[in-house]
Amino acid sequence: MKAFAYATAHAVDSALEMVRPKGRFLAGGIDLLGEMKEGLAEPDVLVNIKQLPGTREISSGADRWTIGANVTLATLAEHAELRRAFPGLAEACEDVGSPQMRNVATVGGNLAQHSRCWYYRQRDLRCLKKGAPRCLARGGENKYHSLFAKTRCLSPCVSNLAIALAALNASVVVQRGDKPVTMTIAELYQGAWENARVHHSLGAADLILRLEVPVVAGARSTYVQMGEKNDFDWALVSCAAAGRLDGGKLRGVRIALGCVAPVPWQVEAANAALEGQEPTEANALAAAELLLKDAEPLEHNGYKVPLAKALVKRAILKLAV
Repeated sequence: MKAFAYATAHAVDSALEMVRPKGRFLAGGIDLLGEMKEGLAEPDVLVNIKQLPGTREISSGADRWTIGANVTLATLAEHAELRRAFPGLAEACEDVGSPQMRNVATVGGNLAQHSRCWYYRQRDLRCLKKGAPRCLARGGENKYHSLFAKTRCLSPCVSNLAIALAALNASVVVQRGDKPVTMTIAELYQGAWENARVHHSLGAADLILRLEVPVVAGARSTYVQMGEKNDFDWALVSCAAAGRLDGGKLRGVRIALGCVAPVPWQVEAANAALEGQEPTEANALAAAELLLKDAEPLEHNGYKVPLAKALVKRAILKLAV
């Protein structure tokens, strides 16, 4: 590991100043320290942002909840009032790693984590994301990679929170230069769809400050995933759904799939197909077909298609419980 300086920021302005030109922000460090050990990141300075004011707070208002970027996943999962409001978000937190990891990992870090592709993480290989001319998962071992292969890089988005927050229509407030910028979850990850060499739309000096989750009267939400192991494992596919049940009919439903594309995968036609429909298995599977209509399975990940359909069905039926 390359030697580096360490500094603690007590204000957003100073954090941005210290991180330039080749620094990295440090919160929980679950992903960053792994990158450094693997030789994927060699920052000159680590800027500790855990002391930034307001970033460890959770607050509710009439129209939205605000969650600071330094709130840990354990705190989020155990917050009783927030859990009642957004059960899907709490469920997504609970499926991240081990209890020890959730006690350290932060909301901002989970959203900003880098690729988990084994070709990218192998320090002795040069893949497309590290500047090589091609994605090594194409024609290689692609069991855990994207179903939607029109992008050049097949590394999928594996952030649990991103999937749950996409279904909840949440926004992320990012400090960019001298002003805060509000981004949708789709905007936060759009960069990874357009540019094979990045993981999201954040620049090196962009700092996630907080999440904003809108309050919708009568809304329900859920998150489900399937991994190879029951505990302490990455999802093979994940699914989040949120919406209302009005007179036994679904209203305003939003579905998001994880681990199938470089972005949280959403298809507006699938949401529209559920509007005013009963939460039945047939209606859920019809929506799943629309979500997966453009899937292009690779040599080793075709299993993700039926798995995603099953998770969509499970999530929609859970909304009615």
